[in-house]
Amino acid sequence: MRIEDGRKLDFSDVLIRPKRSTLGSRAEVDIRRTFRALHTGKEWTGFPLMASNMDTTGTFAMAKALLAFGALVALHKYYSLERLVEFFRGSDASNAFFTLGTTEADMEKLSLVKRQAKIDKLCIDVANGYTEKFVDVICRSRDENPDALIMAGNVVTGDMTEALLLAGADIVKLGIGPGSVCTTRKLTGVGYPQLSAIIECADAAHGLKGHVCADGGCTVPGDIAKAYGGGADFVMLGGMLAGHDECEGEMVYEDKDGAKVAVGMIFYGMSSQEAMDKYAGGVADYRAPEGKSVIVQYRGPVDRTMQEIIGGVRSMMTYIGATKLKEIPKRTTFVRVGGQLNTVFSD
Repeated sequence: MRIEDGRKLDFSDVLIRPKRSTLGSRAEVDIRRTFRALHTGKEWTGFPLMASNMDTTGTFAMAKALLAFGALVALHKYYSLERLVEFFRGSDASNAFFTLGTTEADMEKLSLVKRQAKIDKLCIDVANGYTEKFVDVICRSRDENPDALIMAGNVVTGDMTEALLLAGADIVKLGIGPGSVCTTRKLTGVGYPQLSAIIECADAAHGLKGHVCADGGCTVPGDIAKAYGGGADFVMLGGMLAGHDECEGEMVYEDKDGAKVAVGMIFYGMSSQEAMDKYAGGVADYRAPEGKSVIVQYRGPVDRTMQEIIGGVRSMMTYIGATKLKEIPKRTTFVRVGGQLNTVFSD
């Protein structure tokens, strides 16, 4: 047993300190970024935000809606083969990741879709990215998909970030337990404060010319701004994009003046009892659920939320004088708040 000293930080532990700026308007900032993939050299340009590969948010409709904002979607892996082929043959798939796990069935499904449609973005997703099997799957996926952009995770430490990049990933997904409907930290005691994970893993990834995606922990637009400030190249959202028309969660209705009115939507973690009952026939006797189910407020079209997110990021950029999104980490100074004397962390 050993204890690692030094305080680790979540988004709620810090604020971004404002700085002098010559910017006169939010309209003057550029929220698009261009990234060059580590293993293929191909470039992608857009707003580096993506919907999580949860079955409520990683949907075809969400992909279409976020395409208008230059953002991305990691599709959930439970769509049928036929629906995936139809989608990836269409014009709305250019911003979508095909999601798979580490089973042979997952690999076979990908192979079958690829025979009939073009797949150029893969999300290899597991809760625990620290296993040798996971690294082997990334190596195999890179060998079998040499031209694809591959995102893989989840991990929270620099050493494993480097291992996944060297195995074939272009983007490493970061986060163990920060999600609003994830209970891994409570059940297992395992995890890592999300902002510190971003700072440490981004440093490791950028040294190898790879990239990171912060997955989980954002509850307000300011958290997304802090993630970018900590060095995240991409930010993945689940709960913040739940409850919209483009989601596929079960609606909750109330009777108001004799009419049924949508008031909420059921949202659950993909390791929850609900998800495993739905897709795996129940919880296996060797494991326990690591997610929960909640009702989120119904929020109409996702366009409104995206405008709020983009507005928050733009406003933050004017506060710190960042003209381009890629400048944010260099312009960010975090101030630790609450509990103890404030401490300044500058990138």
